[in-house]
Amino acid sequence: MSRPDKDMYYLKIAEAVGARSPCLRRKFGAIMVVNDAIVSTGYNGPARGSVNCEETGCLKDMANAPAYAAYDLCPAVHAEENTVINAARNGVSVYGGTLYIVGKYPDGRLAPSYPCDRCKRVLINSGVKQVVTIDEKGNVIKFNVDDWIDYDKRTYIEKIEKFKKDGKL
Repeated sequence: MSRPDKDMYYLKIAEAVGARSPCLRRKFGAIMVVNDAIVSTGYNGPARGSVNCEETGCLKDMANAPAYAAYDLCPAVHAEENTVINAARNGVSVYGGTLYIVGKYPDGRLAPSYPCDRCKRVLINSGVKQVVTIDEKGNVIKFNVDDWIDYDKRTYIEKIEKFKKDGKL
C-alpha cells in the first residue's frame, strides 16, 4: 500500500465532502487548507433551509439547460462559495489558503471541476492563493488564483467590446 501525496490526500477528502451534495447533475466537494490544515469544507447545495433538487427535481434538467451555464435556474451555492462561507461563519481565515475541489457525475465518473467565473471572483477576493483539482483522467491540475485577475479583466472588457459592436451579449 503506497501513501498518497498531499494533493491526492486532500482531493480524496474533497471527494468525500461532495457526497453530501443533493445535486442531481454533479456533486462537487471542496476543502480549504491553510498552513497544511483543513479549515473548512463545502459542497454544492441550496441555501440553508431552502429546497434542493433531490426533493423537487432539477429545473436545469427540466429546461434542458447546458452544464456550466444557466446558473439562475439553479438554487445551489457552489462548493467553492460554501467553503469560503463556512470558514467565515466560524471566524476562520482562508487568506493564503489552497482550495481542493472534486466533482463527480451521478454514475461516479469524475467531472470537470474548474471554478466558474463567479467562484473565481470569490476566491480572488478571499485571498486564496491556489486551487487544486483533478481532471476526468485523474491528473492533478493546479491554478494560481492571481492569474484569474487578469483573466477577469480581459474577459469583461471583451464582453463590453462585443456588446458595443453587436448590441447583444
